[in-house]
Amino acid sequence: MQFDYDLFVIGGGSGGVRAARIAASEYGAKVALAEEYRMGGTCVIRGCVPKKLMVFASTAPGAVSEARAYGWDAQCGSFDWMAFRTKLDAELDRLEAIYRKGQSNAGVTVYDQRATVAGAHEVKLADGSTISAKHILVATGGQPFVPDFPGSDLVMTSNEIFKMEALPKRILIVGGGYIACEFACILNGLGVNVTQFNRSPLLRGFDTEARDLIVNQMAAGGIDIHTHIVIAKIEKDGDELLVTCGDERQDRFDAVLYATGRVPNTGNLGLEDAGVKVGERGEIDVDQWSQTNIPSIYAVGDVTNRINLTPVAIREGHAFADTIFGAKPTYMDHDLVASAVFTQPEFGTCGITEEEAADRGQAEVYVSSFKPMRSGFAGADDRVLMKLIVCRDTRAVLGCHIVAPDAGEMIQMIAIAMKMGATKEQFDATCAVHPTMAEELVTMRNPVRHY
Repeated sequence: MQFDYDLFVIGGGSGGVRAARIAASEYGAKVALAEEYRMGGTCVIRGCVPKKLMVFASTAPGAVSEARAYGWDAQCGSFDWMAFRTKLDAELDRLEAIYRKGQSNAGVTVYDQRATVAGAHEVKLADGSTISAKHILVATGGQPFVPDFPGSDLVMTSNEIFKMEALPKRILIVGGGYIACEFACILNGLGVNVTQFNRSPLLRGFDTEARDLIVNQMAAGGIDIHTHIVIAKIEKDGDELLVTCGDERQDRFDAVLYATGRVPNTGNLGLEDAGVKVGERGEIDVDQWSQTNIPSIYAVGDVTNRINLTPVAIREGHAFADTIFGAKPTYMDHDLVASAVFTQPEFGTCGITEEEAADRGQAEVYVSSFKPMRSGFAGADDRVLMKLIVCRDTRAVLGCHIVAPDAGEMIQMIAIAMKMGATKEQFDATCAVHPTMAEELVTMRNPVRHY
């Protein structure tokens, strides 16, 4: 049977563009890709990249304050949101152009419109045309979830926050995951009065000792945090939003940001009609090779709801191309994937939490918590946490959790050792770099808890 393309990719995010580029440029496949919004996906356009740039912007006041403590006559002045946003928009345009050029240089045909699955080997475009493909890869990512309640149309999500015309004076952030906490810290650093509501403790699912330190320092930094709260309704009241909670308390804000999780972006993609198995949250059910129950249809990235991180989507997309077009069977190993939460303080984590270690048993926990030299000299009350979870039998380091400035940079390096199966004794045998925060990771000699 003749097909229009060897591969048709639906979605121009990190996983989709990697799969398309590798299949076309390295293996000579005839590839097409459809993206209905902007090339680059959530990470580049409305996620990791603009968020991290906002993190950098939000830390400037703290850096100036620290500079004064070190003897500099430094003043921060006011923050010009539109000046920052204009430069941010230009940077995202530049990155999108790079993504587009990468596809064109690889020989990928790009359709700037929505595409849906029309069958095991067919894709339907928004213009009504139908295209056939030997293989179809769905890489449509995820989207913010906002529950349905009176006034839910008045809130914004992480998609819209980068397009604000002005910074609000007072904002309510609803949610307790890493996205909610990151934006709470960002906006607080930019001078916005931030209140955060969540129905449960913040950063649930992360190591409890680490998350407690982060949340305590967020509160100490000026974020007004309230847990066990549910929003009942939101009403427009002049230029403000009147928020009514389930316990009937009320408050007014200039804006409300909902960061209550993300769901796979599979609505109206035609998956069910094509016979593709989809889970309760809309995630596409795939095996370790990213293959669905329909042999010609695959899916990678957040749309599968495995590990929703950009580098994971990229590796899944690359592995798919290697397997299908390169005759090199490869799959993404989802074990020991490190990640960073860009709160203030920053959080780096890899492997199991202490709570998971307690459930498994046969584990030792090593912890060091201290005031870092840099901020301590400046008179700040910041604290750093380093934690290692060690298997008592094999001595392998099963978990590492770091709360510290640049924790993301540190956990990337530690993850290499963990992936190689490094033991606690090998950590101990590594000579420390002094004076650094990270030296604590190789100088903790005695466990503080046993399971």
